[in-house]
Amino acid sequence: MDTAKTLYQRLQNIEDEILKLNNTIFALKTTDIQKYRRNYEDLSVSAALRAERIACQMRNLVYIADVRQASGYMQLAAHAHGIRIEAERDILSIHLPGLLPKRKVRTNTSFLYEPLRFAMQEYLKDSAMPLYRDCVVCFSQVYNKELSLERVRDYDNVEFKQILDTIAGYVLTDDTGLFCDLYHTTELGESDCTYVYIMEKAAFPSWIKARKNHIETLSEIS
Repeated sequence: MDTAKTLYQRLQNIEDEILKLNNTIFALKTTDIQKYRRNYEDLSVSAALRAERIACQMRNLVYIADVRQASGYMQLAAHAHGIRIEAERDILSIHLPGLLPKRKVRTNTSFLYEPLRFAMQEYLKDSAMPLYRDCVVCFSQVYNKELSLERVRDYDNVEFKQILDTIAGYVLTDDTGLFCDLYHTTELGESDCTYVYIMEKAAFPSWIKARKNHIETLSEIS
């Protein structure tokens, strides 16, 4: 099969997916979230997963057409996602757009994790860091304060492991309990997002104390 025919067929599939996504979004717009919360949740998950599939299918088209090298595209994807990586006083912070997905929800993880992996690689090219050996990894789920607090999920229902696995290979000696403690917090902010903070265990008590003084709403450490 020639490249032009392959591209056409894949574009047709994407077009069909976009039509289905539009239909789901219309259904969301007409669903009363107060009366039919479960229906709204199911529709929103369906729309989000379909959008992720569309993004990944479009990403693959870039590679098939050889329009741009994969690394060049991933740089743009990481920027489009709003992934930011910074370090201050040996504390690494990673900003991710949106909230992490629920556990056991089937999704194409390459949508987020491939750009995150690329962003980690690029950051470490310019900012060499020693591997954290005896460390704390803190996941902070930030919820838009303008929306209902009923959206806040318990930590057992959120997929943290894939993010940790993606990060661990770059900055951790190991992510087992021998070398790494995990903490989770919940905050209210201007928009939904996720922060990951990595630091040596000795730095954690002063860091969390200072953070409580600056963040109005912070969950108890679990």
